[in-house]
Formats: sequence, structure tokens, C-alpha cells
Amino acid sequence: MKKQKRIADYGILIGQMERGALNAITDVPGVKVGHCTLDEGSVKTGVTAILPHEGNMFQEKLVAACHVINGFGKSVGLVQVEEMGTLETPIILTNTLSTGTAVEALVRYMLKENKDIGRETGTVNPVVCECNDGFLNDIRGLHVKEENIFSALARADKEFEEGSVGAGRGMSCYQLKGGIGSASRVFTIGGEKFVLGVLVLSNFGEKGDLVIDGLKVGRKIVEVESSLKEKEQEQGSIIVIISTDIPMTERQLKRVCRRASVGITRTGAYIGNGSGEIALAFTTANRFSHYEDRAVCPIGMFNENHINVVFRGVVEATEEAVLNSMICAETTIGRDGNIRRSLKEYESFFVCSD
Repeated sequence: MKKQKRIADYGILIGQMERGALNAITDVPGVKVGHCTLDEGSVKTGVTAILPHEGNMFQEKLVAACHVINGFGKSVGLVQVEEMGTLETPIILTNTLSTGTAVEALVRYMLKENKDIGRETGTVNPVVCECNDGFLNDIRGLHVKEENIFSALARADKEFEEGSVGAGRGMSCYQLKGGIGSASRVFTIGGEKFVLGVLVLSNFGEKGDLVIDGLKVGRKIVEVESSLKEKEQEQGSIIVIISTDIPMTERQLKRVCRRASVGITRTGAYIGNGSGEIALAFTTANRFSHYEDRAVCPIGMFNENHINVVFRGVVEATEEAVLNSMICAETTIGRDGNIRRSLKEYESFFVCSD
């Protein structure tokens, strides 16, 4: 896999905390990410799959939580995550109108893995999140098929591409090219080392609002760019997936989810009326067996006297992940000749030369 130049490679170091070895969501042991990209003519879309651990997700559920920052979205499965505080499938990201296809494919994937679902036991709660890539992609064509979801799941690995890949192929961010981005933070508390990773699907923001590490880069872009003839209304979305190996309850994970909004707004967003912002977090440290027979199950809870470092970590990682989603993305011409330029084209606006 070709090494991509990320925002830190431009000398933009977001925050003050240590990064993980990959600076990605997959720095959390067991987490993997896979893509399937569809790119032909006006078809600019795809699928991204996040596998939270390497075992059977239905049989070994993870403690999880979600937070809807702004609810203009069509995600599936969040109601049960909110109620039960557990995650029992991989997470699929795709475009808005392919949500149904992704749900059915994920259900089929889980049925193949678990012969007892719907017979000896209950059904399964598939988790699928989406953003609208219709500016660049022929979203009405419903081009994502079941085999694309299976392909993304099969390709999941610790190392993965960012930018215009998978579900991010047709996404826009600050009216530039957006997509998949990731980052991580590591920290030691009480002699134990922990990791928190973030993956975003970015598809939001107005160009003039873009901020990179405090620099109002968007204003500079708008001032010199003649192609922006008409101001587009902010109506995009962002999905933030947060993983960690910190033992946390669902309540604590929800608190972490809420802080993702700070990382988003640090890049300049104000979270518009038609924008769907959703954060979903899980911990690999607290697990529940589907066929648990103990009346009382032990669960680890993080000491909240130390939780500020976790809040800082998710804010920094979310901010950096958004910027990685843009800087790793290539300029793209899509449906009807619509174009989204890469942030790389504006390097001189945020990189100071000696």
C-alpha cells in the first residue's frame, strides 16, 4: 500500500498528546478497517467496514455508546446501542441511499457467522452509518451492492488508506474533497498505557469556515478562488467512530462521544441545520458473552479523576482525523462535471516556508 502524506507530514501537529504507532483507529489492538471503492464515471462511492475485534462480534459483544450531535441522518442500529450499551456487529459506512443494502448485507454476514441467530436466539442489531455523497456521486443509481460490503469486510486490516477511498470516495468536506480520515492518541495513567483511536467519514462544512490548527485557511481560499460563484448552504454530515482499550462503561463512552463535537468545530464547522453529526464509541476492554449465564457480570470502569486526558485525546484525534481525510484526498471530478479540489492544492495557505 502506497504511503500517504498526512497533515502531520506538512508540519501541522494537532494538539500536544502522543500519537499511536500508526496514528489511526487501528492502533487499538484488534481493530481493523477495510474499504471497497467504486470509481467509474459518475459513480464515486463505496463502503468502509470497521471490525471492532477479531472474534465473533455477536457472541462477544463490546460495551458501546453513541451521541447524536445533529440528527439529520439515516443511520441504522443506534437505537439499540443507546438502549443496551453494546455493539454486536462490525460497523459499515456508506452513502445515504445505500444504507438499506448495507444493512441486508451485514445481516447476511452475521447470519453466516452465527447459525443460531433467529432460531435458538434472537435477531441481530446491524450498525450502518451514512453520509450523502450526491454532489460527486450518482447516488440515485444505487450502485453499492451486497458484494461490496462483503469485500470491505474481507479486506479489513490494521493498515488502510485514507481520503477518497471506500465510503469516502464521493464525500466533500468544507466544499473541498473529504472522505476517510483517522488519528490516535496514547497516554499512560497509573502505570498502564492506553490507546484511543478515531476514524471519520467527513462530508460537511462551508469553504470559508475551514480552520487548520488555528489558521483561517478557508477565508484565504475563498478570497482567491473565482470558481466559487455561489455560496452553498452547509448541509453535510460527519460520522465519528471512536475506539479505545480503556475499560469504560457506556455512560463514560457517551461522555467521550460528546467531546468529538469539539474536535469537529475546531476545524471551523458550526454544525448546520441539515447536517448529520453522529459519534459512536466502543471499548475493547469490556465484553459480554451473548450466552452469559452469570447473574452478575464484572465490568471495568475508568477512574473519572483521570478522564480529562481521554477527553483531550478524542478532541485532538477527531480534529486531526478530519484534516487527514482532506489532505489524503485527491481532486475529484464527479457527477455532471461537479468538482471537489484537494486540500493539497492550497498547501501554501497553511504551510510556512522557511
